[in-house]
Amino acid sequence: MPPGNSNQNSNQPTDHFSPDLSHDIGPDMNTADGRREVRKATAASAMGNMTEWFDYGVYAVAVTYITAHFFPTEGGTLMALATFALSFLVRPLGGLVWGPLGDKLGRKKILALTIIMMSLATFLIGVLPTYASIGVVAPVLLILLRMVQGFSTGGEYGGAATFMAEYAPDKKRGFFGSFLEFGTLGGFALGTAVMLFLQVILGEQAMMDFGWRIPFFLALPMGLIGLYLRSKLEDTPVFQEMEEAGETQEGGTLKQLIMDYWRPMLVMSGLVIALNVVNYTLLSYMPTYLETQIGLAPSASLATILIGEVAMMAVIPFAGSLSDKVGRKPMWYTSVIGLFVFALPMFWLMGQSFLWAIVGFAVLGLLYIPQLATITATFPAMFPSHVRFAGFAITYNVSTAIFGGTAAIVNEAAIDASGFVLFPALYMMIACVIGFIAIRFMPETAGASLRGTDIPDALDTGILATVSADEKTTEQK
Repeated sequence: MPPGNSNQNSNQPTDHFSPDLSHDIGPDMNTADGRREVRKATAASAMGNMTEWFDYGVYAVAVTYITAHFFPTEGGTLMALATFALSFLVRPLGGLVWGPLGDKLGRKKILALTIIMMSLATFLIGVLPTYASIGVVAPVLLILLRMVQGFSTGGEYGGAATFMAEYAPDKKRGFFGSFLEFGTLGGFALGTAVMLFLQVILGEQAMMDFGWRIPFFLALPMGLIGLYLRSKLEDTPVFQEMEEAGETQEGGTLKQLIMDYWRPMLVMSGLVIALNVVNYTLLSYMPTYLETQIGLAPSASLATILIGEVAMMAVIPFAGSLSDKVGRKPMWYTSVIGLFVFALPMFWLMGQSFLWAIVGFAVLGLLYIPQLATITATFPAMFPSHVRFAGFAITYNVSTAIFGGTAAIVNEAAIDASGFVLFPALYMMIACVIGFIAIRFMPETAGASLRGTDIPDALDTGILATVSADEKTTEQK
């Protein structure tokens, strides 16, 4: 079967809901009210995502403090990183619970629950007593709260991406969807910036005593803002259309999902491996790597990450918009090939000096952008409407749990065991090879309609539809 012709999948159910595509649904982008509604949906999705990744960003840059207060024993850094990874192991469970519910009850209702759970758990980490106060109970409580975060994130990310993808106009899904990942980077950058700011004004001793707690407190008001923004929106036009047609109860069980949509789940798993090994090596493990392996001062390490993240944020909307014109697959090919070629030299460069560390990180970050910018436009479009939330959430979170959340501890353990400080580059390169293979079987969905119970395909309703029509005309002649 040709990789782009997903609608011909013999495993796909034969009972389809095919809406009338001769008329559009959702906000009218030709009116001020329509454009305003899409911007509000974009902001609501991005704010929740920012809250989610603010937590991960803060935890990543606070590993030294977490280690000192919760794991003050030999191997404490590995234990702190393992706790970080543990929250990812719970994410598939969250996907299994929230995904099917999101397809049946609506994207909006699930996103309201997940953002509250996530922000509250992050806030509570800031008030936890330490190991010195209550002994082993302290790390146990930390682990429990990280598990709550992972469980809620299992629905938050897939739901936010689905929500944004289904609200965005088909021909601008890459552009609007990129702002969800703008929120991702914004969360990481904000967490890094807040921690760096506190280190500068409080000093290292005050940070160790109490300052590390302050960033965790900010998650609760951020979550409440995101909840408010989401409460002002209706559910997605695509979901409402499915609900009116009585198709929202047809998602079925996990077994049916796997049997009917094993191919997009398998292809997406390969893409997520490439995406998240790079993502969590660059954005989560890098502060620890630069401090413990390269020997940069904590402030220099955070400054390096912050500069790179801001540069990535500046570029990401342009990359998303470009994918609407050239397609998602060329963007992904460019990214994985570029990262494969430059990973080793850039990691070597980061070990030379503070300035070269900024250059090396920025180059890798910018090469990663073509993947990151197109997640929201690519992954939800790999599944039809009635199983989109579940298909995305389950597939993404299982792969992320295995290969994303474990990236930091795998890199740290491999370096400790081998002494090879460039191992993270090698790990990224292997992941990019897997991603390259998956792209070969990934359908092009740029511009395709997400409505109905067929898998979207750009050959039918997207940027390749004109080419397909021209080919048919030529054959008829």
